[in-house]
Amino acid sequence: MGIEKILPCTLQLQKVMMRSGSDVLCIIDRASLPEELRETFEEHRSFDKSFDSSVSCFKAPSLGIPVIYSPVPKLTDYDDVRSYQKAAKESIQKAIKAGFRTPLLVVPKSKRFPQAELCTVLGALEQIYVPIQLREADPGQKSLLANLNLQIDGPDADNILKDAMILESGRFIARDIGVGDPERMTPIAVEKYITALLPSLKVTVISDVPTLQKEYPLFAAVNRAADVVERHRGRIIFLEYKPPKPAKKTLMLVGKGVTYDTGGADIKAGGVMAGMSRDKCGAAAVAGFMQVVNEMKPEDIHVVAALCMVRNSVGEDCYVADEIITSRAGLRVRIGNTDAEGRMCMADVLCRMKEIAVKDNLPNPHLFTIATLTGHAWISAGAGQTIAIDNSVAAAENHARKLQEAGQIYGEPYEVSVLRPSDFEFNAGKAIGEDLVQANNAPSVRTPRGHQVPAAFLIKVTGLDQHGLDSSKPIKYTHLDIAGSAGELPEMPTAAPVVSLVKTHLLN
Repeated sequence: MGIEKILPCTLQLQKVMMRSGSDVLCIIDRASLPEELRETFEEHRSFDKSFDSSVSCFKAPSLGIPVIYSPVPKLTDYDDVRSYQKAAKESIQKAIKAGFRTPLLVVPKSKRFPQAELCTVLGALEQIYVPIQLREADPGQKSLLANLNLQIDGPDADNILKDAMILESGRFIARDIGVGDPERMTPIAVEKYITALLPSLKVTVISDVPTLQKEYPLFAAVNRAADVVERHRGRIIFLEYKPPKPAKKTLMLVGKGVTYDTGGADIKAGGVMAGMSRDKCGAAAVAGFMQVVNEMKPEDIHVVAALCMVRNSVGEDCYVADEIITSRAGLRVRIGNTDAEGRMCMADVLCRMKEIAVKDNLPNPHLFTIATLTGHAWISAGAGQTIAIDNSVAAAENHARKLQEAGQIYGEPYEVSVLRPSDFEFNAGKAIGEDLVQANNAPSVRTPRGHQVPAAFLIKVTGLDQHGLDSSKPIKYTHLDIAGSAGELPEMPTAAPVVSLVKTHLLN
């Protein structure tokens, strides 16, 4: 399927449609309505009170053109640019269901939302995504449309389309990994998928058990039960982009890639295990971000990423509560709940990133963990919002607020949480012989400050607490909990927070 930009012109709509080969005109904003359709729209409003609040499909009698109208709703003071994304998605969805193959979407401008054009295009592209397993099972389903035409007015049209296509290339990869079922996207399958798509990046894969046990013992603990099945064996996939010029800053991202989460010995009961193939969306977002890095090739930004791909299986060799495991940083960690595996699989990898930043004296390093980590995040922020938590060094630069600002502009909203002393006290060792407690034995939704506590744990267990504001090597660290924003079945993965990370960290 192709994506075409139709330049603005003075031709009549019939000629525009013919020139582009479009079979239906999609309108989402009454302010961007072509003059030729105003009389038709007013006629519909005269007998249909829901015309400006529901999707409709009709033929404009004076022009003989099929039209889909998916109106942006009347906006309140609290609406954001996602209203445009949603309208664009519903417009394309209606076109597909109605049997059209080459829609022409009129992309509107908005004084209130300066990125409405880009977000509209991203919304349309999101709707035409076809899951990887359907594409592979039925080649005839590789595309839902023959072509998507876009009419973008103004001198920035080319840049908007280019920007959208680069961002979508990353979101596409993130969706592929996120949507794949537990067998299609096993750890080894993700490795093969990534290495085939990103050959220009340096790829290092760690999968042998002795190395994992020695260097990444917390990850290895989660991997124990899965390792008995070859296709389920965990692997840590490092990706690196080195810029052509001396780096001015370094981004280091660690993504949770739990391909299926049974809960382990603390098994998920009561039907809540369904949908746990989406527990890899943090790693999926990291992979998508690296695709954008690969496309943009920033000249002075060094990027290192790690996908922590593991299955939290249950079996005779699974790790259990009460075990004490020594982390890479040398801290003795008592396991409280095997369903808190996300922080386990990322911790030692985050520690390794810290070590690289210090040993190689990397310029201006900023470390991230990205994970569908806690139900508490979903309860706290609600569906659609990512939670950002800065350590003291990142907070001193107001980083999370900057990320929140970008998210508001580009349709990936954030809530910002702050770490408190009680979050670190929660993780403190309680008995002789333990330095830290990984979690209590309750679900995060029944734990006070249930999404802040894991961030504090990750800071302590990696030794990042030794790199605070007053240290000789301060290191910025941000934890992103995307449990509420990644997308739950039956919806498609959203690929959040790829766009906001790109706009915050890859652009000036």
